[in-house]
Amino acid sequence: MTFAALSVCAPGNAAEIEHNTDYSIALSGIPLARASFNTLMSDKTYSISGKLSSAGLADILSHTQGSTTVSGVVGRNKLQATHYSVKYQSGKKGRSIDVRYRNGNVTSSTLEPARAEPVNWVPVSGADKRGVLDPISGLIFPATAKVCPQTLPIFDGESRLDLKLSHKGTKPFKTKGFAGDAIVCGIKFVPKSGYRIGRDDVDYLRKLDTMEIWFAKADAVNVYAPVYVRIPTKLGPVTISATRFGG
Repeated sequence: MTFAALSVCAPGNAAEIEHNTDYSIALSGIPLARASFNTLMSDKTYSISGKLSSAGLADILSHTQGSTTVSGVVGRNKLQATHYSVKYQSGKKGRSIDVRYRNGNVTSSTLEPARAEPVNWVPVSGADKRGVLDPISGLIFPATAKVCPQTLPIFDGESRLDLKLSHKGTKPFKTKGFAGDAIVCGIKFVPKSGYRIGRDDVDYLRKLDTMEIWFAKADAVNVYAPVYVRIPTKLGPVTISATRFGG
């Protein structure tokens, strides 16, 4: 999964506002990676750029780094991407993804290098590319939108999946730039296409019913965005925590 910083201008203000958010990614408290996002947004459009790099033991074993950009238009209940791209390198292996959207429908998608599809691969159909969100700004909501429960139809350039969010109450959250209650949502991972049948990690996530994502409201900009994610694994929980939310 991918998570973004955000920025939204006050109603009626056409000037862009900059917002920065940092995340720490850990396994059972052991640092794995760091991510930083910079967002520019007006009342009609937005752009997000992010960087990720491995940290701690993970960086010693295999250095990983990546970058992503997404831009689009601000809707009443969601951010709708027009362009999403990601590039990453892990050791000697790298990948580049580029997706173009129009009104939620994919108009073009490239993946380099192309993946060799096994016989048990579930291909992405044309129908799977209609009415979808990108994996970054798809997790950012205007304050007028329902955060959860709802279903997010995600296409990341390779896979099509649904993230089904269910309301689980609120919990206090504090980090640099934010202190208050966060909306807690359960996550159900539903793969649709663009994956190999029988893949262990996909089957594990499909059966998992204890994942959580927390959304905090930035009062000044009137939006909700992720500040905490918890994914239980056999080796311990993977957590993604905002170490800065604004500024």
